[in-house]
Amino acid sequence: MKIENSKTDILILGSGGAGLFAALHAKQANPNLDVTVAVKGLIGKSGCTRMVQGGYNVALADGDSVERHFMDTIEGGKWLPRQDLAWRLVTGAVERVQELENEIGCFFDRNADGTLHQKAFAGQTFDRTVHKSDLTGIEIINRLMEKVRGLDVNRLEEHRAIELIPALDGSGIAGVLFIDMRSGNYHFVQAKAVLLSTGAGPTMYQYHTPSGEKTCDGLAMALRYGLKLRDMEMVQFHPTGLLGGPDTRMTGTVLEEGLRGAGGYLINGNGERFMSNYHERGERATRDVVSRGIYAEMRAGRTSPMGGVYIQMSHLGGDHVRKTFPGMVQRCADCGFDLAGGRVEVVPTAHYLMGGVEFEVDCSTASPGLFAAGEDCGGVHGANRLGGNGVANSTVFGGIAGDSMAEYVSKGGTWKDADQSVIEAGIARAEFPFSRKAQSTLPLREALSKTMWNDVGILRHKEGIEKGIESLAGHLNTLHDIGVADGQRRFNLSWHDWLNLDSLTTISQVIATSALARCDSRGAHFREDYPETGDLHTSAYTRVSTCDGKIDLEMVPVKFDIVSPGNSLIREEEENCA
Repeated sequence: MKIENSKTDILILGSGGAGLFAALHAKQANPNLDVTVAVKGLIGKSGCTRMVQGGYNVALADGDSVERHFMDTIEGGKWLPRQDLAWRLVTGAVERVQELENEIGCFFDRNADGTLHQKAFAGQTFDRTVHKSDLTGIEIINRLMEKVRGLDVNRLEEHRAIELIPALDGSGIAGVLFIDMRSGNYHFVQAKAVLLSTGAGPTMYQYHTPSGEKTCDGLAMALRYGLKLRDMEMVQFHPTGLLGGPDTRMTGTVLEEGLRGAGGYLINGNGERFMSNYHERGERATRDVVSRGIYAEMRAGRTSPMGGVYIQMSHLGGDHVRKTFPGMVQRCADCGFDLAGGRVEVVPTAHYLMGGVEFEVDCSTASPGLFAAGEDCGGVHGANRLGGNGVANSTVFGGIAGDSMAEYVSKGGTWKDADQSVIEAGIARAEFPFSRKAQSTLPLREALSKTMWNDVGILRHKEGIEKGIESLAGHLNTLHDIGVADGQRRFNLSWHDWLNLDSLTTISQVIATSALARCDSRGAHFREDYPETGDLHTSAYTRVSTCDGKIDLEMVPVKFDIVSPGNSLIREEEENCA
């Protein structure tokens, strides 16, 4: 089978905030570098950063501090974050948001005195979320694209990465194997440095926010390559996903946290506000708490007509809501809801994976030449990501990755001979469905989504997780009995649906195995049979690897190298000012 081959200095997988910032910083560090951005969809049109509504957490205002932002991140993450990564996030956010405004050209909302407007987001002790109305992600990606287009950056669009290829001598990464979706042919790109920034995306759940192209391909490739993943049981459900009904793909789309931060009410099917029954902060509790509160109302039968609950903004004034949240008002109107004047049905929706590849502060991984940034990475958020920390994570560490890769290449990073046996194995894996009788993958896709929603979802227990693990093994066996018609390879969507399911089911097994191993409740992971958090001082995180296709898991103690439970970086006078 013919394979196209090409070379580049730096190869970036993904074109969200992490990928584009990496490309920008790498070219700024050394304009002579050959930089290539490869993406499963279209550059600037795919990825999750573009979909960000809410905003960007950064400690800028009087009375706030990076120490306060850090403590909110650590406490929100239930003491599981890797603290040097969390510290780099909050300090880097200050630098990055200034870069976004002053160098990239983003226009964020401002107060009357000219300072950046920062709105309230749940789980934080200070209103620190910078935003552009409720269309923050579009603003960031559009401006980033303008910058990247002005540079000599190669673009590989509609190229699906299917395998990370090691060097023949075991000295690091040699490149990446792709399917060119436009032709159906295979393409190996040899690179001196590779960035994994594909964006993960928990779309294996019945309700989810990321776009359909997000199918955890990067994490599945990382596992096969031999990297270790951490915190994979930590799946964040956003409390308010639009519940548009069975006839719209809009179901699951986020109605951002700023609605609750601005004073929105959550109301059950009986017309009652209920969140005060679950937490003292009510609707402004952290995402995991609010999601569990909504799910408990649903399980008790106190639901809206389509099985969720309502969010109500009308009490804040229709004109105010339309002016403050124009994107969401229009999105709801498209589904027949009046956000400004009525009630909108919502449901918790799988939103973000806190877990991912283990990586260092400079974005390097255990494999020389392979770097990682964004949602493909674990350790920054621990058990729960604060709203507004996601786009900060992508842009902060994306920029760091670009700088680090440029430095790596300048200090002797070279092209390595690829291990051809791994290329051959990657092609064989991708070709496998053509050897089976063609069938639709849709029933299996629906079965997977229900397994993860019902058995490894918002509320978990041993029997349910074990049932889910058994079902997932059956789903994988079923997938291997499903084939794809070997006719037209160009844009063969059935083929790519099969590959999507392979990645999603593999990572679902990792999520379920990690969830079964964690016998306590932390943030996004809630075990009804182990509802207590336990001793924070002996906190440990899950670490997963694979050997011969089997999952190996260990519990690793958390290092409290900056602050420990019971202590705080926030001075007493700061606490009194909050």
